[in-house]
Amino acid sequence: MESSALFTDFYSLTMAQGYWKRGQNERAVFEMFFRTQPYNGGYAIFAGLGTLLKKLTNFSFSTDDIEYLKSLSVFESSFLDFLKTFRFNGSLWAMDEGTAVFPQEPLIRVEGSLIECQIIEGMLLNTVNFQSLIATKTCRIWLASGKGKLMEFGMRRAQGFDGAISASRAAYIGGANGTSDTLAGKIFGIPVMGTMAHSWVMSYNSEEEAFDAYAEMYPDRSIFLIDTYDTLRSGIQSAIKSGKKLAEKGKNFGVRLDSGDIQYLSTEVRKRLDEAGLQKAFITVSNDLDENIIETLVKDGAPVDSWGVGTRMVTGGNVAAFTGVYKLTAMLEGNAAVPVMKFSDNPEKTTNPGVKQVWRIWDKNGQAVADLLGIYDDADAPKEGQRCCFWHPSADYRHFYHDIENAEPMLKNRIQNGKLTADLLPLDAIKAYTNANLNRFDATYKRLLNPHIYKVSITENLRKLKLELIEKNLTRRI
Repeated sequence: MESSALFTDFYSLTMAQGYWKRGQNERAVFEMFFRTQPYNGGYAIFAGLGTLLKKLTNFSFSTDDIEYLKSLSVFESSFLDFLKTFRFNGSLWAMDEGTAVFPQEPLIRVEGSLIECQIIEGMLLNTVNFQSLIATKTCRIWLASGKGKLMEFGMRRAQGFDGAISASRAAYIGGANGTSDTLAGKIFGIPVMGTMAHSWVMSYNSEEEAFDAYAEMYPDRSIFLIDTYDTLRSGIQSAIKSGKKLAEKGKNFGVRLDSGDIQYLSTEVRKRLDEAGLQKAFITVSNDLDENIIETLVKDGAPVDSWGVGTRMVTGGNVAAFTGVYKLTAMLEGNAAVPVMKFSDNPEKTTNPGVKQVWRIWDKNGQAVADLLGIYDDADAPKEGQRCCFWHPSADYRHFYHDIENAEPMLKNRIQNGKLTADLLPLDAIKAYTNANLNRFDATYKRLLNPHIYKVSITENLRKLKLELIEKNLTRRI
């Protein structure tokens, strides 16, 4: 079902029939980029690529799909015959999944026929937008915790089945250590984690009896939920009694707080555990946490060892969607690319034309300086030792100069003529790359409050092209 080509906007199919009927199936170039950083942050995390590539290589219309389209009485039978054998046979370039990314720069470039580029639009944006939002949110939470142990507990609050599964994948890329979603653990190989519910405690005559029963079954992974009745008057006391029995067997345990004043309660619980000689016992907390709450708790020295985050991680919290868009940037005529450009009365919606590459500029210490958009050819590529002019993407007067030391091309070929060009990376490798990539950015870009704005610029050649097309459009209007 997830690879059905029906997972597209209806207008993509009506336009596709129009292209097909009028013989307008020329080759084209589309790019996916986003307009603004979520959460007013300084970076986003690119996620969903692995899912997208799997879907694209299996993207097709089933017999049932064709029958459904036929029932709509909108599509000609010969066009439906065309769709029966439809496959994505184009090519795709993308940044590495887990890369820190910024507005206006292409994250994905697609080359193919107008029809195939158009039909995949909805699925591409749905996949990348959602997972990038969740990976970004998780990364913010993870960094706020001081790169602590982070558990994703969001399945029951996620937006439906696929929302839960995709969120678990994206959260792991963004920094979560594991998930409560057992199916996501099976599909992606993510460590599965969990504690106990209040119902477990309530089903016994006492908290101590409930904790003892759990510890007997799971002596190597006991985490006692201590706030079912009264955290300090009964919960922690029962946990200490059960925990001492585990300690006598050489086992460790943890306690979980799921309500109340986390700062106060965690401090008191830590004090009582230490007084009982249980210094190795750990504290995990949950209860509608987000990056701002966690950052405050960490700064105030709350003795928390791990964090369980659900709703505000897997739903995106106070941001509903990632602002990714997918726009036509060039038509291909033989070996030549004819650049096209979307104009708008809103300057931020005016696109950058042509077939482009993105270069990340690193300084001599391997730290990120800026990202540079340019025409996809050797002539526009920044060279080592070159003094390069970086223009603001709005094509106005703002610019700066930088001596190039290391320029890395970011868009890499992932699919060529419908076939994967390399095996997909395991999720652990993507997760590790996210951390390594973030480490190459100054802390000012990653702070929650008033982050430094990372520079995304265009080359002189791209600026000239953009100004030429703007001038032509203005002339056309007169």
